Amino acid sequence: MDYSKKVSFPSTFLWGSASAAYQVEGAWNVDGKGKSVWDNYAKVPGATFQGTNGDVAVDHYHRYKEDVKLMAEQGLKAYRFSIAWSRIFPDGTGEINEAGLAFYDRLIDELLSYNIVPVVTLYHWDIPQALMDAYGGWENRQVIEDFNNYAVTLFKRYGDRVKHWVSLNEQNIFVGFGYRYGSHPPAVKDEKRFYEVNHIANLANAKVIQSFKALNIPEALIGPSFAYSPVYPATPNPNDVLASENAEELLAHFWMDVYVWGEYPKATMHYLSENGIAPTILPGDMELLKAGKPDFMGLNYYQTTTVEYNPLIGGVGVAEMNFSGKKGTSKDSGIPGMYKTVQNPYTETTDWDWTIDPQGLHVALRRIENRYHLPILITENGLGAFDTLESDDQINDDYRIDYLSQHVSAIQEALTDGVEVLGYCTWSYTDLLSWLNGYQKRYGMVYIDRDEHDEKTLRRIPKKSYFWFKELIEKNGEQN
Repeated sequence: MDYSKKVSFPSTFLWGSASAAYQVEGAWNVDGKGKSVWDNYAKVPGATFQGTNGDVAVDHYHRYKEDVKLMAEQGLKAYRFSIAWSRIFPDGTGEINEAGLAFYDRLIDELLSYNIVPVVTLYHWDIPQALMDAYGGWENRQVIEDFNNYAVTLFKRYGDRVKHWVSLNEQNIFVGFGYRYGSHPPAVKDEKRFYEVNHIANLANAKVIQSFKALNIPEALIGPSFAYSPVYPATPNPNDVLASENAEELLAHFWMDVYVWGEYPKATMHYLSENGIAPTILPGDMELLKAGKPDFMGLNYYQTTTVEYNPLIGGVGVAEMNFSGKKGTSKDSGIPGMYKTVQNPYTETTDWDWTIDPQGLHVALRRIENRYHLPILITENGLGAFDTLESDDQINDDYRIDYLSQHVSAIQEALTDGVEVLGYCTWSYTDLLSWLNGYQKRYGMVYIDRDEHDEKTLRRIPKKSYFWFKELIEKNGEQN
């Protein structure tokens, strides 16, 4: 919809930024921390870009006060971070590591001392290696109780100070990359195992939300963060439109419907059953899923997906992704009989072939509002790019400013449409380890002086986008 005037951002709007423990903390074996699956997987030859890992990352564990001070100087209203499960329970369960709990006490208290709202993510992909070794991690229903025990420990420890909780971050990504595409731990390519693991993760998510609500923490909210890429049909051809319906249901409704309604989409479940890959649903499962309704939908938005008809016989299957930053190296991907991705001629792409589509964020917000009637917290949105540190310590990332500015405008359009958006967290606050992409793919508003193989000084240097976002916060989102 077009408007002559947009509504203003609410005075309570959370202007924030985000990170994840493995990507920023470092200190992988400090103060009693156990190994996570990423501590092992990132050291498998060929698993990551140029063998990069998070042993040191950007050393946030030791430099958190410096990082929080920069947040305060920028005027940040919220900081979303994850807690490393293996810092709290080195073996995933059993004995609690008090030193791990104490670190997050210090971080939370430091944030609150500057009136920065802590937004805590329970799980951002780093399950303890001990649980993987003991019973296969997310492949075993024992993980539901162990994850719940870990989560309740955090709720009780930090619930007096933390009022915004994210249960699972991008379940569709960590399960998909781990068990369908084989590019994240445990590097499995098995459709049946993928759907079994995903169902167990759904149950674990519902269980911790149920436990959270039973504690009746005053004014506290919880919800999962979903990586949503709205789907467009390539043309008005009815076959392409149906392909887009297939993709939207299989790639989005299949998660969000479960989060909100405790139900799997019927057409997708029929497809899975016909192909012998449907998850095992035991008595009581669906009741638990229905009991885990979130308070908000967390949205991680980066791009849209455009699809066309993909024939059952001779259709395109899964293709390799671009983890190198060499533009144009990704290939179209799909599921025969369901859909096939194609490049959208109306949008540009990043060096990693991610579609740049600010209006897609508006579409995502509208679709979530109309289907689920929940408040939305944008927990990630940002641009991964090659940034250059100039001789005078300047990082002129105007391309990032343009990206963020257009996405903020899209949020304001959605607000004007009546969508309830609680806040906007950019990804990421500082540069960090971008999982398989190494350190060359920079997302931060604060530059970190390091590269793939040299930790250098680890200096924190605000980029041009840092100062732009500072001014945006001061004006509460109003742009010229």
